[in-house]
Amino acid sequence: MARKLQVGVIGVGAIGAVHMRSYQAAGNAKVTAICDVDKDLLQARAKEFSVENCFTDYRKLLASDVEAVSVCVGNALHAEVATAALRAGKHILLEKPMAMNATQAKRIAAAGVKAKKVVQIGMCQRQRPETQLLREWVKAGRFGEIYHIGCCLHRRRGIPGLGGWFTTKAASGGGPLIDLGVHWFDIAMWLSDQWQPTAVSAMTYAKFGSDMKNYTYVNMWAGPPKLKGTFDVEDYATGLVRFGNKATMTFDICWAANTADKAYVEILGDKGGARVLDGKPLTIYTEHHGKLADIQPKFNEKENRFEVQAAKFIQACRGKCPPAATAEQGIAVMKVIDAIYASSAQGKEVKLKV
Repeated sequence: MARKLQVGVIGVGAIGAVHMRSYQAAGNAKVTAICDVDKDLLQARAKEFSVENCFTDYRKLLASDVEAVSVCVGNALHAEVATAALRAGKHILLEKPMAMNATQAKRIAAAGVKAKKVVQIGMCQRQRPETQLLREWVKAGRFGEIYHIGCCLHRRRGIPGLGGWFTTKAASGGGPLIDLGVHWFDIAMWLSDQWQPTAVSAMTYAKFGSDMKNYTYVNMWAGPPKLKGTFDVEDYATGLVRFGNKATMTFDICWAANTADKAYVEILGDKGGARVLDGKPLTIYTEHHGKLADIQPKFNEKENRFEVQAAKFIQACRGKCPPAATAEQGIAVMKVIDAIYASSAQGKEVKLKV
């Protein structure tokens, strides 16, 4: 039996715990070291997952004999911790977003190349069975030419941790674009295989979170609100991305708006189209023998996207497959997000270098 991959997890909050459970489920990896600045949380996770080696300084974890690291710290620390891990000779599974911006993302990618180590970005939505199927069918030509992708994620009232790090640009890098849109853009570009955005025209708004005292909501992830805190990010973003003359992508992403909750990524090809991430059974709209046809594939509903992601990362570390979401793809997503913010600030279309 092959030796288990020795893994460390830096940042053991909610998403860090998800990573730890996913490595347990994989079976061929073992979390042997964890790190967090919260000592009480660190000890609780150590007990929960039977981990002996605990650190409050990530540098000490990187000096241990772990072979790979999940980086699950706050956005502002992604570049620092990820590059340090790579320089220490560790493979990394880096939670989304890859970094605060494309410049930091490029720094991480360069460190990965220099270290000759795996850099996998935590784009878990790719690992859903329905998105995997669509990717296979697109590659096989069953959708024909993908000419447009639509991205929508609306939360009526879904600002997380109002006044905390989520809504503080210096800590998060932005609002729903970098929190949620990063997944939607990744799925859109991955499904369509369009990784060369050429222009962005966009607007961002802050209509609800900026008036923290009068923000009406039912519940709040990472709450309660910190009314003496900061809200200097967007709560709504919309716009158009061009991929030369090959394809377009529209997006509508918000934490809060006077609208119904809804979500989807839609791909339109000249031979077929489909929506994913909308909470509904996958339907592929196409033609068959001269008739319009709807195809509804069946899936294993118990398949866990985080566990699939961890399993692929372990295989990549063993040299058996490429990373499930590469650093270069992560950079492309960050370029789009950077351009959205720039377009909104300048009030005009922004060109991107190919």
